[in-house]
Amino acid sequence: MISPLLSALFFSTFFLSVLAKDGDKSNALLVPAVVPALVGLALYAFSGIFHWLQLFRIGQRFMLPLPIGMTTMAAGFAVRILVHSSPTSLGLNIATTLLILLSPCLFLAIDYVILGRLTSVFGPEVSKQCMLIAPTRIAKIFVWSDVGTFLIQAIGGSMTTSSNIDTIHLGNKIVLVGLALQLVSFGLFTTLIIVFGFRVRSRFPQVWNATGSEGFSPFASSPVGDWHILYYTLCLSCVAILIRSIYRLTEFIQGYTGYISRHEAFFYLFDALPLWIAMTLYCVVWPPRFLKVNRAEAEAMKMSKVPGGYPREEESDVNLVSNRV
Repeated sequence: MISPLLSALFFSTFFLSVLAKDGDKSNALLVPAVVPALVGLALYAFSGIFHWLQLFRIGQRFMLPLPIGMTTMAAGFAVRILVHSSPTSLGLNIATTLLILLSPCLFLAIDYVILGRLTSVFGPEVSKQCMLIAPTRIAKIFVWSDVGTFLIQAIGGSMTTSSNIDTIHLGNKIVLVGLALQLVSFGLFTTLIIVFGFRVRSRFPQVWNATGSEGFSPFASSPVGDWHILYYTLCLSCVAILIRSIYRLTEFIQGYTGYISRHEAFFYLFDALPLWIAMTLYCVVWPPRFLKVNRAEAEAMKMSKVPGGYPREEESDVNLVSNRV
């Protein structure tokens, strides 16, 4: 499900930058500062390297978009440094714009996959009662939504680096549409997460209170029984992505001559920093450590009815949460 998003990212960025390599962006409004770009490069590269190490050390393959996203964001900052020396280069402007604008789509995608897998480990009864959408459909629905908004932003983002004022204005409007749709889509996804948490707490209290016997060690490869750690990390990443989405939407509403676009500090404060903090948390809270369960115990669950008609566990039904691999 993630492969269309990865393909779109690489194709749109490098294909468009190659086409524009001989062009000039004669109306460059903002020359990026080198120092903050270097800091951004260092931070995202550091986290990206750590994610790659976690991927090869622990797995699983579904986490691949995360290290790729951190790597492409780092590449975006590297190109941003080059733009400082060649601010009129159309190819460099397209590359840095698309890498930094579109790489967060991979962060959205990984959150989609994590929620689907997290909800499914509790068994079909919990998923059915607590999820508004079947866990198996979450990634399919939202990743394809991401692909659509991604391509809209890619087209508009490439146009904003043009030397033609009318093309820039049109590109801003196109990106604005893509960002608005992405914000709506991710807002719905965040609602799914919140509803899931509230329903588990009220309908399956023993599931909500289950923490497992395996302790949490930040940089270990051992399993972790307390699923709340992953759940709250996922919620925090959603907050960061929503902050970034609202910032980007506001930026493009103002246009390329707006106050936000002309002041680089807003980008680092409301885009680069929140995303880095949220995604770097996954270096420590590596999701696969929380998502593998003992299926034998899952099959042994006994459900009973409680007043109000909602099922809950009779005994230690969701000790399946505590038997992580």
